[in-house]
Amino acid sequence: MIQQIGLSASDLANRVVHDPRPYVVSGPPGPEQKQILALIDTYRGENPGLLERTCRPGHLTASALVVDPSNFQILLLFHSKLQRWLQPGGHADGDADLARVALREATEETGIAGLRVVEPPVDLDVHVVNPPAEDVHEHHDVRYLVVAPPESVPFGNHESEELLWVGKTDLPSMGADVGLIRLAERALTRLEELTG
Repeated sequence: MIQQIGLSASDLANRVVHDPRPYVVSGPPGPEQKQILALIDTYRGENPGLLERTCRPGHLTASALVVDPSNFQILLLFHSKLQRWLQPGGHADGDADLARVALREATEETGIAGLRVVEPPVDLDVHVVNPPAEDVHEHHDVRYLVVAPPESVPFGNHESEELLWVGKTDLPSMGADVGLIRLAERALTRLEELTG
């Protein structure tokens, strides 16, 4: 049953993960994925506080590509601070279970109940952010497919100005960067494998 793909919030509630390294991404990793995984691994060894948002020059984050399995539409939000279309996501804030972080952030930022996170992550990305009133720093982002109940209606919080269901082909015209386009391709391929 499509609604049961992945793990729910209650599945993850009491799980403890002691090793904050990203899991191996699903599917064969390309050269960019291997490079990012090596960078995160090396960086983690040099910075034990990598799970905290105060860690510089960057820190681990987790994000979610929220997809409606009935039509393979992707949910994006127009981020209030960064002023661009992005997938939901946020800081680990000390939580080493990055799947749980991705699901929490997706639920908070979309208002959709019943989201389910699919493990392992489908993508890894390192990008520079420059939010207002903060220094420029890096997000070492571990990215998951998150499946929404079919035909879910999202409602945002203060972190976004708008939420919109879009198709993969809409991403370039919305200013999506190469990392978001790669994430969408990998997440939708994984969903096809799970539902096919």
